[in-house]
Amino acid sequence: MVLTLRYLSPMPQRRVARRRLTAADWAEAALDALRDEGSLSAIAIEPLAARLGATKGSFYWHFANRDALIDAALAGWEARSTEELTEAVAAGEDDPAARGRELLRTMTGLAHRDPTELALLAEAGQPRVAATLERVITRRLEALAALLETELALPREEARSRALHAYCDQLGRAQLARAIPAVLPEAADDEETVIDSAWHSLLGAAAGGQRGA
Repeated sequence: MVLTLRYLSPMPQRRVARRRLTAADWAEAALDALRDEGSLSAIAIEPLAARLGATKGSFYWHFANRDALIDAALAGWEARSTEELTEAVAAGEDDPAARGRELLRTMTGLAHRDPTELALLAEAGQPRVAATLERVITRRLEALAALLETELALPREEARSRALHAYCDQLGRAQLARAIPAVLPEAADDEETVIDSAWHSLLGAAAGGQRGA
């Protein structure tokens, strides 16, 4: 009996479709690198490609150069910050105190959880970074000062001064919390306590007054 060997072709492998990276993916990866390293120098094409599991060709499909990527990353952060501020302004419309706390939480609370702003402040010597920070911070200060002026009847210059003081205080607290947390009291880890203290300071009242006042 003659056996006939039949050639069996291998089963075709199913190719898993891979999502094509977008410019937004690259911009977000650039912000992630900035957060991790705290410096614009962390935004480099080859390390980002490795982070994304992509090639340099993917990068150049979306961006002409590294500067264009940095511009996109800054624009993305600014757009996100503006959206968060808009939502905070709309929150608690019938309660100035609630709206003020929400504004403070948006303006400064993120700095305690997200190092992006602190990293950008460290790079403010770069003109493009400084311009972005100026626009974002100016919008935040104007929103908080407007609340103090219109809802709480503070004079315009006084409202602006208090808003700036609160903002600087919270950014400084966030910087200490990341750099040398041991110098801060344990209460500084509680966001609501921090927000309460900042709100009472804005009103010129003693920190630690009744919450909701």
